[in-house]
Amino acid sequence: MRYKAFQALIGVTLAFSCPLQFAAGQDLTTEKCNTLLSELQPKSDALWRTIPWRTSLLEAQKAAAEENKPIFIWAMDGHPLGCT
Repeated sequence: MRYKAFQALIGVTLAFSCPLQFAAGQDLTTEKCNTLLSELQPKSDALWRTIPWRTSLLEAQKAAAEENKPIFIWAMDGHPLGCT
């Protein structure tokens, strides 16, 4: 489920970046778009992938209490693309 959300974010990013490249006078070919997409993909061995992230605060609280560990909360305010 999280992977699909990441793919959607990449798709939205590309959708907004492609027209900008056309406006700048650069031709965006399928090959260039595929290259950009592959460059934006995170590496499979990235350290953040080893963290057991939780999307539910209640599940995280329960797991933290059972393991006697703290909770790290990443909270954002505003539009996810920074357009506030």
